[in-house]
Amino acid sequence: MTHPRRISVIGLGYVGLPVAVAFGRAGASVVAFDIDAGRIAELREGRDRTGEVEPDKLAEAGLNFTADPAALAGADFHIVAVPTPIDDAKLPDLGPLLSATRSVGRQLKRGDIVVYESTVYPGATERECVPILERESGLRFGADFGVGFSPERINPGDREHRFETIVKVVSGSDAATLDTVAAVYGSVVKAGVHRAPSIAVAEAAKVLENTQRDLNIALMNELSVILHKLGVDTQDVLAAAGTKWNFLRFFPGLVGGHCIGVDPYYLTHRAQQVGHHPEVILSGRRINDSMGSRIARETVKILLKEGGRDLRVTVLGLTFKENVPDIRNTRVIDVVRELESFGIAVAVHDPHADAEACRHEYGLELAPADALAPADAVILAVAHDEFRRGGWPLITGLLKDGRGLAVDVRACLDRAATPDGVRLWRL
Repeated sequence: MTHPRRISVIGLGYVGLPVAVAFGRAGASVVAFDIDAGRIAELREGRDRTGEVEPDKLAEAGLNFTADPAALAGADFHIVAVPTPIDDAKLPDLGPLLSATRSVGRQLKRGDIVVYESTVYPGATERECVPILERESGLRFGADFGVGFSPERINPGDREHRFETIVKVVSGSDAATLDTVAAVYGSVVKAGVHRAPSIAVAEAAKVLENTQRDLNIALMNELSVILHKLGVDTQDVLAAAGTKWNFLRFFPGLVGGHCIGVDPYYLTHRAQQVGHHPEVILSGRRINDSMGSRIARETVKILLKEGGRDLRVTVLGLTFKENVPDIRNTRVIDVVRELESFGIAVAVHDPHADAEACRHEYGLELAPADALAPADAVILAVAHDEFRRGGWPLITGLLKDGRGLAVDVRACLDRAATPDGVRLWRL
């Protein structure tokens, strides 16, 4: 290591664990803390339920896994990587972040630095977190300890863009703190660091990254609605437009998860606090949040036109994106709930999702592959590799007598090979 800092990572989910492992494998002393004792027990046994870190790399890191916040006192550079979700009213829920801040504050010492990776609105680190650190520690911000913000850029399931290979934006509460933050992250991030001029700039950059993606996907989703009314295939249009050198390749679909479907609300919340109503951003959010019910309604409309009665629909995939087990804020649930509101029997199958997590989060029972009854329609909602490989034989095998409706949300089925007796609908 090129620095003497002892690291702690608070929150060992999709973001925190890869960060902790990267520092541990580079030779740093790392306290890996999470309030979930079950998670700690799994990690000590070498099992990562997120699938982001392989067992050999987990073992090689030599992390000090703990659920005891007192262990944080053994570190002097604290990285907070806990979830920052939204509540039912789509307002920022800083509860986990502020709780983690209290835990760190109680162990804080002179000379320590606390760096936040959790997504927040611009200004939250200094407005919300610093006062808690001061109150819990009895220390003075700036004189006794420093803070920084370095937005996470983890993309679950992505084996190419990893923590070490993505440029790391860093910021600090003063020049000396920024130098230390840059040196610590620079010791493991091979892609290098970008020094933001302030913490607020780094915070704003994070929410902008995902807000931009959200709006571009919203444009594609609205385009899909328009083109369907015109009788034009959206994917054909995107293929044609994509031949232009500067066309941005975004596609329609469900927008969930803990980043793109959440982060824009942090920005709009702060905007409204300072007296600005963010019309474009909120409009994009409304479009993307409506896609689940639209897919369900289109499915029902087609089935009813074809004279269906006592309808049964199979939904393939529940996680928020392909090839990951994460079901947080998945918008597939909107498809399921809307179908159920029409009295349709819905079965959901997902080989990656955890059955207990689905039961706890959504009150939903996943169906094993061998227990799926013949359906009037199959909705391929999440493009897991298993479903892509299964292709049309998988779909027709789930339909009644191999005939019915196939709804291809991600347009991964070969349209030209659509079997006789099957109607294909796609975004």
